[in-house]
Amino acid sequence: MKKILIVDDSEMTRNFHSYILKNSDFVVLDAEDGAEALEKLYKEKDDIGLVLTDINMPNMNGYTLIEKIRGNNEMDNIVIGIISTLDEQIDKEKGYEKGVDFYFVKPVDPEELIESIEMILE
Repeated sequence: MKKILIVDDSEMTRNFHSYILKNSDFVVLDAEDGAEALEKLYKEKDDIGLVLTDINMPNMNGYTLIEKIRGNNEMDNIVIGIISTLDEQIDKEKGYEKGVDFYFVKPVDPEELIESIEMILE
């Protein structure tokens, strides 16, 4: 099974999403910003199947992270989801334009998150 990388500058949010996913038997990694996420992706690009990222983060925001993943031929098959407090239509459109596969608004419903991930990774 491919690993899931959770990217969020809030440790509490990372821990919450990790807990939800680990209880559904997913293998989870985490990173506190886009720069750390890219380091982990370069090291484990063959093992990571899904990235769940926030948008507003220091050092490298979620949109820049998404652009870098989608711009790398070795990682462009990775599924990307956004989980953000930004819930305006323009934010969602920007995410889809950058190449995300799904967009959730925080706080996310755990069952909905798991169902969506299972469907996408099938």
